Amino acid sequence: MATLQATGMKSLSKWLGLFLLCTASQGVSAGEPWQDALAQMPLGVPQGEGIELGRTNCVPLMLDAFQSNRVVKALIFMPGATDELCFFRRARATLTNANPTLLDAVTALTNQTFIQATFQPPLLLLRTTEDSLEGFAAVKNEKTAAKLRQRLVPGRAQLEDADWGAVRSTLKGKAGIGLRPFENTMPSWHFYRHNFAACGVTDWEMLETLALAGKTTFTVNWLTADFQPDRRAGVAPKLEHFPVR
Repeated sequence: MATLQATGMKSLSKWLGLFLLCTASQGVSAGEPWQDALAQMPLGVPQGEGIELGRTNCVPLMLDAFQSNRVVKALIFMPGATDELCFFRRARATLTNANPTLLDAVTALTNQTFIQATFQPPLLLLRTTEDSLEGFAAVKNEKTAAKLRQRLVPGRAQLEDADWGAVRSTLKGKAGIGLRPFENTMPSWHFYRHNFAACGVTDWEMLETLALAGKTTFTVNWLTADFQPDRRAGVAPKLEHFPVR
């Protein structure tokens, strides 16, 4: 009996060791940090000149700089971030290095403004505390949702200050599901304008990108993904003094 017990313990230890080894291997090969990926992407500004990111140049510069890679599949400006840049006009960040990268731009924004960077693999979100990150998706047809998680959206999609009509036009023939509502209908009037660049995303990740960029929620049905305004209100960034700068 003692021999059988010892043999069982050895077998358990062997399988436990294999499990821990596999888990460790998965952690090592999980991929490079998102910061490393962005550090390989030039910002595309004249060499040797400092630059200030602000209302007129921040979004297009950063979205244009985003490149296809294995780690980050989309760069998304959420409404809280674009409000800081374009509505409140208090988000300005200075870059002083000669050859800035997209990572330098993200770092400058997060160090010098209320904008935060949050990585929800494979989506990199530029946001503030006003932006909701979860609870925006509902599924009524599991088979359709499973297909959306497998199918890749072909090519690259980039939108700047785009209304819902521009979103539907850009994704027409690319998305594996119909997008509702139609353009120029009352529900879409309450969507925020979309600012993102995406490459290599699945259909499901594209739906997430649209919801995060436009402050909406969506429901997956058999043939359509139906978007609605997200009525949840977040916590506004706290001003220590005014003006900010």
